[in-house]
Parts: sequence; C-alpha cells; structure tokens
Amino acid sequence: MDLDALRAARREEWDRLARLAARRRPDGAEADELIERYQSGASDLSLIRSTAGDSVAGDRLAISLARARLRFTGTSTNVLARIPSFFVLQLPAALYRIRILTLVVAAATAVVAVITGWWISAEPRAIAQLGSEADLQEYAEKDFVSYYSDHSGGIFSGTVWTNNAFLAAQCVAFGITGIYPVYLLLGNAASLGEAGAVLAHFGHLDTFFLYIAPHGQLELYSIFLAAAAGLRVFWAWVAPGPRARVTALSTEGRAMFAVVIGLIVFLFMSGLVEGWVTRQDWPWSVKIGVGTLALAVVLVYQWVIGGRAARAGHTGDLEEFEAGARRLVAG
Repeated sequence: MDLDALRAARREEWDRLARLAARRRPDGAEADELIERYQSGASDLSLIRSTAGDSVAGDRLAISLARARLRFTGTSTNVLARIPSFFVLQLPAALYRIRILTLVVAAATAVVAVITGWWISAEPRAIAQLGSEADLQEYAEKDFVSYYSDHSGGIFSGTVWTNNAFLAAQCVAFGITGIYPVYLLLGNAASLGEAGAVLAHFGHLDTFFLYIAPHGQLELYSIFLAAAAGLRVFWAWVAPGPRARVTALSTEGRAMFAVVIGLIVFLFMSGLVEGWVTRQDWPWSVKIGVGTLALAVVLVYQWVIGGRAARAGHTGDLEEFEAGARRLVAG
C-alpha cells in the first residue's frame, strides 16, 4: 500500500472527520455524518496499521477517531466503569507502540552486560578493583544468595517493588532528556555483568543465572519497557515530524504515562516472584517456570492484546480517557 497516495486521496475526509469530532454539540445531520466518517476512518486506520505499521498519518487519524467515539458514545455514569477500557484498550495500545524499541533496548543491555562480564573476567586487575579477594568470595558464596532470604517475603517484595517502580517512573519522566534512560540502562547492564563476573570467578556462574532467572525475566523486561517509553518521549521532542513539537510531546507523554501505570503492575508481579518464589526450596524448573509464565503474560498483553487495540484505532493516548473523566466531573 502507498501511504502517501492513500493520505492524498483521503485527506479531505480525514480533515472533515477531525472537524466534526472537535464540535461539542453536533446537530442531527452532523452526527449522522460523523458516524459515517468514523466507520470509513476506522477502516482506513486498520489498513494503515496492518500494512504500514506506526505512522504520523495513522496516529493523527487515531486521535480523530478517539474524539469521534466520545461524541456518539458519551461517558459512563461511573468513572470506575472506565477503568476496564483503560486496561483493555489504552494501556496495551501504548505498550504496543514501543514493542520494537523495547527489543532494541533489551538487545543493547544484553550486549553491554556480556561485554562487561567478559572484560572483568578476562582482566585480573578489573576483578581486584571491585574489592578484596575475601570480600568478593563472601559475596559469591554467601551474600548473593542470602540477599533473597534475609528479610520476610512481604517486606522484601514491597521494598523491591517500590524501588523498581520509582526508578521506572523516573526513567519515563526524565526520558525527554535522552540521558537518564541510557544512564539507567548502562548502569543496570554493568551491574549485571559485574555480578556475573564475580560469581564466575569463584565457580558459581550457575548460581547467578538460577537466582536471577525466576524474577529477573519480568523485572528486566519492565526496565526495558521503561527505557523505551522514556526514549519515545525524547524522540518526539527531537523529531516531531509534521506535528508541532508541543503536540508531539503531549501525545507521546500521555501515552507513556499509561505505560508507567502498567509498569507499576508488572513490577509488582516481579516483586512477588522475587520475594516469595526465588527463595523457596523448590525445583529450579518450577521457580524459573513461574517467572517465565509471568513474563509470557506481559508479552501476550503487549503484543497480542496491544496489537488488537492498535488495529482498532487506539494509540494509548489518554486524551479520550481524560476527556471522558472531565465531562463526567463537569456534569
């Protein structure tokens, strides 16, 4: 499909849809026209999403469609009734928008962690700079494992969750700088590489992977999501395309704020695994299986449910949710 040709052919129809959707009180004829244009625009957006993926034209059309839905569906009488639509439509759509960037971030982190671990393992002076031989041996043979069982499961889960959720929220909030997400990623990757190198130095590399695997799958993926969301906001500021920079920032900012809410839930899940599963005297296949299942749930939510929401015209922009809440409060 030639996106430019489609945009040229449909420009007047899409502009008319945007104008109708912006009217607060359309009359009867305009309301009928709005429904017709909405149906046509939804078909166009589905075609764009399925053939061209993310695009500026698709995002603009999706916003017009979201505004149009408000005009002829109204709002719920209970604001709590809007919450399911957030978790079924807005949040997965926002996560779907950063799916590829999340994989790029994950790959970059893996490369940095492996290079760091390899360099420290291959360079005796690098190991020595991390601490004394006795202290490093104590860490490799005792402290690394005892970290997961020194405190009660509830306290440990809560501490890990709040710390990680705070870091993830910062990553998105300061993403506009383009520096903080990269700083967080590099620091996280270097820490993983260092820990792996120290345990490998004392012959406990298997312990490193076994204790990281149950909770680390979802925890690390959540950090990758946070970094991708922050970088998405940064790119909207650097390269807004045909949109005004303020418009691009507000659109991406609202969508990535939705991601923050999702990250709080995902990190709560990983915190539960870290606090209650990793420490258990269960077969490693069971513990790692629990962690894999938690990650699989998030991946299906992002890629499958998110893809379905995106093809239906949702972008994750909270404008529809916010506008509905404002209308409800106003009257």
